[in-house]
Amino acid sequence: RRSGLWKGMKLRKSEEPLPRRAAALILVLCVSGMTAETARYSVPEEAERGSFVANIAKDLGLTGVELLARQARVVPEGEKQYLQLNQHTGDLVVKEQMDREELCGQSEPCLVRFEVLLESPLQSFRAEVRLTDINDHAPVFPNKEIVLKMPESAMPGTRFLLESADDPDVGNNSLQHYSIGSNEYFHVYTQRRNDGGRYAELVLDRTLDREQQAEIAFSITAVDGGTPPRSGTALIRVIVLDINDNVPVFTQTLYKVSVKENSSQDTVVVVVSASDLDGGTNGEIMYSIFRNSEENLQTFKINPQTGQIRLKKPLDYEEKKTYEIDVQATDGGGLSTHCKVEVQVKDVNDNAPEVIITSLTRTLSEAAPPNTVVALFNVRDRDSGDNGRTTCELTGEQPFRITLLAADAYALVTSETLDREKVEEYNVTVRARDEGSPTLSASKTLLVRLLDVNDNAPTFTQEVYTMVMKENEPAGRILGHLSATDPDAGENARVRYALVPPPTGALAAASFVSVDAESGTVRSLRPLDYEKVRAFEVTVRAADGGSPPLSAQAALRVLVRDENDNAPVLLHPAPDSSAAGELVPRWAPSGYLVAKVVAVDADAGQNAWLSYELAKATEPGLFRVGLHSGEVRTARAVTERDAARQKLIVLV
Repeated sequence: RRSGLWKGMKLRKSEEPLPRRAAALILVLCVSGMTAETARYSVPEEAERGSFVANIAKDLGLTGVELLARQARVVPEGEKQYLQLNQHTGDLVVKEQMDREELCGQSEPCLVRFEVLLESPLQSFRAEVRLTDINDHAPVFPNKEIVLKMPESAMPGTRFLLESADDPDVGNNSLQHYSIGSNEYFHVYTQRRNDGGRYAELVLDRTLDREQQAEIAFSITAVDGGTPPRSGTALIRVIVLDINDNVPVFTQTLYKVSVKENSSQDTVVVVVSASDLDGGTNGEIMYSIFRNSEENLQTFKINPQTGQIRLKKPLDYEEKKTYEIDVQATDGGGLSTHCKVEVQVKDVNDNAPEVIITSLTRTLSEAAPPNTVVALFNVRDRDSGDNGRTTCELTGEQPFRITLLAADAYALVTSETLDREKVEEYNVTVRARDEGSPTLSASKTLLVRLLDVNDNAPTFTQEVYTMVMKENEPAGRILGHLSATDPDAGENARVRYALVPPPTGALAAASFVSVDAESGTVRSLRPLDYEKVRAFEVTVRAADGGSPPLSAQAALRVLVRDENDNAPVLLHPAPDSSAAGELVPRWAPSGYLVAKVVAVDADAGQNAWLSYELAKATEPGLFRVGLHSGEVRTARAVTERDAARQKLIVLV
């Protein structure tokens, strides 16, 4: 269960082993949203590694199986991972020991913020763990011996500021009160500063008499509120001085100043001033910063003669907004007085926004629909007010947009459909700006590569491929090549070729040729006879390697080229007769038609064109044969001298 209240968790060791690795990849799915509510847990500081913090699965209403399936993981706000999620049980456990004082100093509450990311669908849940303080520090005085000089003329009720003890713990575990050892002259009063710290004032109960007792010594103890309480002790030595009529007096008991956080080292903060009516050495005043805060001593310095307070180092509004300095003025006789200086740190727009990517899908399917989450990110600005108020935007025209999920939490989502074949990758730049003056900005560029989806079928370079093969061509001869392209990538673009099986009863033309699946090379499978098959057509397919595969078809037309593999065949005279007889009258004139030789050739084209010639004759000059007609005619008139029998051999 998530609630707005702190959840106190009993410290125990997780029984499950810690996962050895984080989730590897973010699946790309439409965002289901980020919960605006923040889940809050608590764990004591210094909890051992593996200590149980909370059961995330229970709070999210998921089982361990669902957590594992959805690749649940913890994304810290900072760089260091202090917490770890066991995906099998849903237990959130301590990965690294956390020291509250080291992480947060005196700030309270001390929060370790993180997000729980789930996939399928991608969801983000904000959470924070409060480190509860344990009493692991005792109060410590900066000096084991505190020396105070007091005039014997001091009146009862006079208060003397004491050095403060330091205790880095917070809340009840911090310093709560002071007590002093038994004595006749003083009691101690515990005061509270504006920042919650406590300091001690020593109050005089009765008049001092140097002649009776020149020095008074007793112990002071600083006690915290832990269980059991811890304490620190120092010795106070009060030295009683001869009567010195006048104590230094500050012109103001409280100085209030403000300093910009970007002020450089040695910047003057304020000048305090005190006066002493005494003359000579007793009237000479020395200024010092009272040792009741180690932080004050590291941040400020004072000129002992002039009272001018300067910075020892630049201030940071985001770390501390107010300082309370106790300044002491001491005269030459040892008498002193105090004033307070309150320093308000003014915020300056000195921090540019930070774009913190909590989840990024570096590879995105081109089929991802609009509103698919690509990245989750936060924008943080350590300034305050307008200086810390931020907006973010995308630079350039790209198919993405930014969606606000919660305060300072955003999602980068697709704004339209994508096409890898047009743009393979995008450099998406997120720019965050604050509203300070001048405006500061920061950018972060995300590289998003598109993963190919098999959304393109192969395309043949021609709708019809025409190839020629010679008749009687031996098997295995290359007839040509098919070519198809696919704009997809990887296996989706790998094209394989095949013949489409012909419909039942059709000419088995697919048995005449083969197509190489990888290269598209077309080869003959067997010799063909032009006189039987003059041309044939098959359908070829180009399919890609996608799942499911996409394909395209084209026609492959193969023409068989005739070869002169058939001799002419005589039809007349009949080829089975040894010789044919014809009668020619003795009066036959020149040009007389004696006979006609008729022949055919099964070949085609020029191979079937026939020509006739007279190869041999009894009287070579008596007869002639028409070159193309095959007609045998007399070349001259027949005479009595010509033999009665003439033998002619006609070559076709």
